[in-house]
Order: sequence, then C-alpha cells, then structure tokens
Amino acid sequence: MTKTDGRVLALDLGTSSARALVLSEDDAAPIPGALARHKISPTYGHDGSATIDLHEYVEGLLGCLDELQQNGHLDGIGSLVLSTQWHSIVALDNKGAARTPVITWADTRSVDLDLGTSFDEQAFHARTGTWLHRLYWTRRIPWLLASDSPAAFAGLPDLVLERLTGERVTSVSVASGTGTLDLATGAYDEEALEVAGVTADRLPTIVPTGWTGRLSKEYERRWPGLVGVPVHPPTGDGAASNVGTGGYDAGTAAVTVGTSAAVRVVHPIENAPELPWELWRYRVDDKRAVTGMAFSAAGNLHAWLTGVLRLESDEPLGVEIGGTHAIAIPFMAGTRPPANVPGGSGVYFGLSFDDSSADLLAAALQGASLEIDRGLRQLDALFDRPLDVVLGGGGIDASEWWRRCLTATFARPTTVCAEPEVGARGATAVALGLSPEPGGEHLTPVDEEVARVDALRVRYASLRELAVKASEL
Repeated sequence: MTKTDGRVLALDLGTSSARALVLSEDDAAPIPGALARHKISPTYGHDGSATIDLHEYVEGLLGCLDELQQNGHLDGIGSLVLSTQWHSIVALDNKGAARTPVITWADTRSVDLDLGTSFDEQAFHARTGTWLHRLYWTRRIPWLLASDSPAAFAGLPDLVLERLTGERVTSVSVASGTGTLDLATGAYDEEALEVAGVTADRLPTIVPTGWTGRLSKEYERRWPGLVGVPVHPPTGDGAASNVGTGGYDAGTAAVTVGTSAAVRVVHPIENAPELPWELWRYRVDDKRAVTGMAFSAAGNLHAWLTGVLRLESDEPLGVEIGGTHAIAIPFMAGTRPPANVPGGSGVYFGLSFDDSSADLLAAALQGASLEIDRGLRQLDALFDRPLDVVLGGGGIDASEWWRRCLTATFARPTTVCAEPEVGARGATAVALGLSPEPGGEHLTPVDEEVARVDALRVRYASLRELAVKASEL
C-alpha cells in the first residue's frame, strides 16, 4: 500500500475508552476490522473527584496503535485526526510533567468565585459561550492554584498531541471547551484569564484549523507507515459527533448518546443568533460554532441500571413508551451548567410494589429523553423552526426501545445515523472538509406513544423542580 490509499487514522479520546481506528478518506466510513480499543476506568471519590491516570491512558492509546500496526492497518494512512472529550485539565510543573491526574468533566471539585457586582456574567456567557461553572477552567485553575504551584495547565488532548508530536498546542475547538476562549476572535479571552488567575503563556498555544504537525522521530520509527503523515488539531467530541452524524447545518439538531448525552446544532460563527442563558456555545473549527445543551446521565445511566438491577435484557421488555407511572429524575451524575445540581441527586417518584425492574429502567430512559427534549425545544426556539433530528452514538445504537422513546418524546420524525463511530467520523470530516450523510433508519413517531409521553411531561416538569430543590438541602 502507499500513501494514496485514501485512509485516515483517527484517535478517539473518550472517558470510558481510548480508541484508534482507520477510516476511508472519501466518506469517513470506518474500515471493517481496523479498530483497537483500550478500556478506561476513571477513579471516582466521595469528594466529587473523577480522574484518569494520564500515563496509563496514553500508554493504552499507544498500545492501540501497536495493535493496528501488527494487523497491517497502519499502511496507506494519509492523515491522523483526533476526536476528544472536552473540559479535562491537568496541572503541569515547569518541565511539563503532570502534577495531577487527568481531571475529567465529571469531576465536581473546584472553588466558588465571588467577583463582585462589577462582573457581568451575562456578557461573559455571550462572549465565551460558558458560565463560571465547576466544569470550566475559570473555576478549576484557581482551585488547583490554591493547593499547589503548577507552572502550566493543559487538557488531555493537548498532552496526547504533545506526546505524539513534541508540540503542546490546542485547537480552537478544544480551547472553547475550557471556558477561556473568546468565541468571536478564536483567542483566549482576557477577562476569563484574569478570572482564572493565569496568563495565556501558561496555557497551550491555539493553532488554526489548517495547522498540521507530524509524529516525532521516536514514533515514526515505531510506526513506519506513519512517517510524514500530517497530524491535525483535535476536535471536541461534541462538535465531532454532530458532524459525524450528519448534523452540520443550522436546520438539523444532532442528539448523541454516549456516556453522557447532548443535543446540538452546528452553524456559522459569523452572525450567530444571540445565545440564550440556558445553552452553551463552543467552536467546531475556524468558521463554525456548535450550540446546545448537555446531560450527565445517558449511556452511563443505562449501563448502571442494567447492572444494578441484573436485567437479562438491555431493553425494558414489556413496557410501553410513556407507559410507566413511575417518574425518574436522572440526576445521578448531577447536571451540567448553568444548573448546579450535584451528583447523587437522582430521584424516583411514584414507585409501587407492582413496579418491575423493567419499569425502573423504562422510567430512567424516559426521564433522560425528557431532559434531552428540554434542550431540543430551546434550540427550536433559537433557530425559529422545528429542527430536523438525527440520532447517533453508542447508546442510540444499543437500544431500539430508547430510539423509539426519543422519537415519541420529540414528537417528530428522526433519522438514526447508521454509523456508531460518529466522533471519529466527524473529526475526519472536520479535518478533511467532508460532509458525511447520516444514512440509517428513519423513525416516525407513533401517535399513541406521543400522547402518553405528553401526559407525563407536565408531571415530570413539576417533579423535576422538586428534585432540584431537594438537591439544595
């Protein structure tokens, strides 16, 4: 094989796995069998910590590349791209060595900030697309500085890129997930840096979308098929997943369900609609933004319940969509900003002795669907039309019942992306300028199911409000 074989190597830096896979350069479709996976087991603590061992993560990822090489899949590669989890942070010493593990998006430790009445968080949110929330570096860096004296800070993708190429740089997409980026200019926001207590030279340099690096000599010797292959800047997994499902225009909302879930719309950054307080906005690349809402309970909720309840099936067999009288408020992992509901706040209402384990699973998946629907309806209003919906991600791929539930909850036809590897597919499309089609199944909502879900909706909203108040006690 030669470099003209039209193949792309994608690294997918997830929270529950690190993966390397090969895709076609023409349509970003995965090559059958050309995938290696390293399972990641984050460490969770009662103090709200949610961390990953950096050394173990990177070595596992490098092992995935070794596996692909052993099976002959690293020949003919023309580009290397990355899709990555957003929001992670690592404190570094003055030699660039890690002083902390990878602190993930699920970590709830940070410091509260009192910036006084002169600070305009509405203007800050409009400019950066984020809030002063524990998810972002504006609160995480002051917390890390309070207990130590790190010289610099970087995210997981920045350190993976540095390990591979020797250059500690970041993309406008990854930087936007830190809460320190001015969305309009694509540079670090001066007020955000001031709030965080750092200067830009202590953070990774932001490179344009067209930047490419190359592997260091060490890795070119280790993987000869990758000599001279351009390494593209990473794309945040939310942005990559939207593009990978085919949701890359302002008339389409992509709903992705992995470990967590989100509903998002990709649109031009120029003349973008004014950002509502309840929604976030990040960057896809130099010209596009992505606006949406994220949810902490999704595939993790499904996996936890099927394990705890020891279900023989991953589906709530025998339960109709919207048919369970129990209501689950899926705050097991808390909420994403701007709300501050902590982890451990999940609630079931209306349980009775005749409820089965399938009823409990159905109620949880219905609750997660109603949460996602809240974000979809806000995006409908923002873009002034009922948006088309495309579904994607591992959670969508794994559960036919959940796909139907989401379709009924959204009360509109949906398209199910046929490709489960939406993150890698999207990162490839962003790097190479592709526009992949979702393909897959088209679902039409069933009137009876829509009616049952609508009957639940008002009750769910009232009980959700109670759960939020209870989390504050």
